[in-house]
Amino acid sequence: MVPTLSPAEVRARLRSGAEIAFLDVREEGPYSRGQPLFAVNLPLGRIEERVAALVPRRSVPVALFDADDGGGEGLAGRAAARLALLGYTDVAAVEGGLAGWRAAGGEVFRDVGVPSKAFGEWVEAHRHTPMIDADDLAGLIAAGSDVRIFDSRPFDEYRVMTIPGAVNCPGAELVRRVPAPDLSPGTLVVVTCAGRTRSIIGAQSLINAGLSNPVRALRNGTIGWTLAGRSLELGATRRAPAPGETGWSRAAAHRVAGRAGVRFIDRAGLARLETEADVRTLYRFDVRAPEEVLRGHASAFAPVPGGQLVQATDEHVGVRGARLVLADGDGVAAAMTASWLRQMGWDEVFVLEDGLAGLIDRDTPWRPPRAAPAPDADEIGTAELEALLAAQAVTVADLALSPVYRAGHVPGAWFAARWRLARDLAVMPGRGPVVLTSPDGTLARWAAAEAGRPVRVLAGGTAAWSASGRPLERGGWPCASEPDDVYRRPYEGTDNSEAAMRGYIAWELGLVGQICRDGTAAFRPV
Repeated sequence: MVPTLSPAEVRARLRSGAEIAFLDVREEGPYSRGQPLFAVNLPLGRIEERVAALVPRRSVPVALFDADDGGGEGLAGRAAARLALLGYTDVAAVEGGLAGWRAAGGEVFRDVGVPSKAFGEWVEAHRHTPMIDADDLAGLIAAGSDVRIFDSRPFDEYRVMTIPGAVNCPGAELVRRVPAPDLSPGTLVVVTCAGRTRSIIGAQSLINAGLSNPVRALRNGTIGWTLAGRSLELGATRRAPAPGETGWSRAAAHRVAGRAGVRFIDRAGLARLETEADVRTLYRFDVRAPEEVLRGHASAFAPVPGGQLVQATDEHVGVRGARLVLADGDGVAAAMTASWLRQMGWDEVFVLEDGLAGLIDRDTPWRPPRAAPAPDADEIGTAELEALLAAQAVTVADLALSPVYRAGHVPGAWFAARWRLARDLAVMPGRGPVVLTSPDGTLARWAAAEAGRPVRVLAGGTAAWSASGRPLERGGWPCASEPDDVYRRPYEGTDNSEAAMRGYIAWELGLVGQICRDGTAAFRPV
């Protein structure tokens, strides 16, 4: 039997600041429709891939959460067994799952990345971050006013659509790259994103750093611009210039970090934290921009751009109460990111004073840690699989995430979900041989023993098929069951309905009230 924790016990631990990994093991679709505030999504079928990075210390208390709706899935119990095999020693299930949480009076949040988005709204409510409406900004642009617009999202999101004329500058890079010395005193600086959170945090970053120019967040970002009946620019490629002299930005960032209670440590201080990593969970992040990481990485530091670490903290940090060490090249992005993490309620946040100098590996790509090597499996090569497919003598099941499957899969392969693999295989046509594949074959090797029938695994996965010069098929069919593994955000893409966009903004605006009712957050804007 799996030990249990009551919802009250979990809430008490969250409020105490003690370490806990509160993991929701449902797929992202159902997770997005309702979850506790600090429940981190780690789907059952992805545990072996992601848990070592999310929960690096295997003796940390783990609380597993699922729907527990009488559907017979038993996800928390299955996840507990899987974690035990991987060496996690203090694992319990939350009594009653989502139904029990609600029955105990726990607040339930929808969407994803909720702690970060709620924090952004909390900042706006408590710091009164100045904003500008879409119509007012459009009027200034039309009048030729001195306005500089910075889109604070990652470049790939910015490139899909942005405010006309906006320059890409991801959030943690704003203080570093906005050319403060070159701006005229009256230049209006506007920060935008797709919705609200990154605009608010970006604008407030510049204000906190002491930028003397007037700064505004674009109210409701590209959603607000679209709802005002205005057209977005598609395919933009403008980037903020590389930072020059960092004297102003470094001093400003360190001043903000100090005000927030960030601690600066040297290499000896980092070594001391590392010696305690078996009793206190330690995360190390390289928060440089992606183009900088491509030129070389620090093997002990997970590369996560600072803005994304603030915007989606729960995608990278699975243990509440853990220690976080941030590093970069010149100390600006690390200090600004750390300042926000402290304000979000992370008590022990450190910046490595001398950064990553001397720690960069330029020869090998960074790879995320794995909890254990994938087990051996009966593998099949691409040539043999191609011959069997030509003879219609095999069925292929692809365990990739559904967007990855749609982007390209072995011709004729069925989309299947690892957490319900035996059931999915049972509905596929034919009783002949089955071959499992996944992006690199690793997940397929983990899943082979759960198929409920003999299977083989494509060696090297779909990547090996493609690398051999064989074609991929695109599209979302056939599927053994309805994909519910990825939640499509209402601010993604350019084809969202007006109702969905308005609903998303209304949801964001309601988060402050939910946070107050929930009582487990310790947000503290400075």
